[in-house]
Amino acid sequence: MTPEPRSGRPRSSSREVLSEAACELFLEQGYDATSVSDITRRAGVSRSSFFNYFAAKSDVLWSGFDEQVNAAARRLRGGEAVDAALTGIGDGLAPDALALAITNADAMGIAGELDRDRAVRQFRLQRELAARFVRDGMPQLAAEVRAGALAAAVLAAVWAWADRTAAERVLRDLLATTIALA
Repeated sequence: MTPEPRSGRPRSSSREVLSEAACELFLEQGYDATSVSDITRRAGVSRSSFFNYFAAKSDVLWSGFDEQVNAAARRLRGGEAVDAALTGIGDGLAPDALALAITNADAMGIAGELDRDRAVRQFRLQRELAARFVRDGMPQLAAEVRAGALAAAVLAAVWAWADRTAAERVLRDLLATTIALA
């Protein structure tokens, strides 16, 4: 007896479909005017499916980056060299909803939201880095300052990468450059 085929979209594609639908709607009607219901209707999935992937509307834009930062945090906790863990954020981060949002922030009406979300993610990365530096024996204040500079460098690289339509330069190379500057 063969199992019944499952209905609905395959789990692996729903996140991408939701991101595409959200970006289309943000461009068409603006970020604030777009509801989660609008996104799910456009994507052809249920509202509960949306929340299987994202905690909030803004997370649609950040999911790829968040996955890369989570992986970098695991590598940092596992003892990987800081520079390698941070440049690794660029591995597998393809131009996605975040890059589109960065390059079209004004058209989407999302510039303020991006700034707030960028700050949250920058601080989260800073906390991970500072904890690593303290574990390695660095004094707390020095760890916070170094971590803040590196976290800012990572987000600056992502913005520069996206702002150049994400095709001119490899993100990993931009990360290496900004990390060296920090």
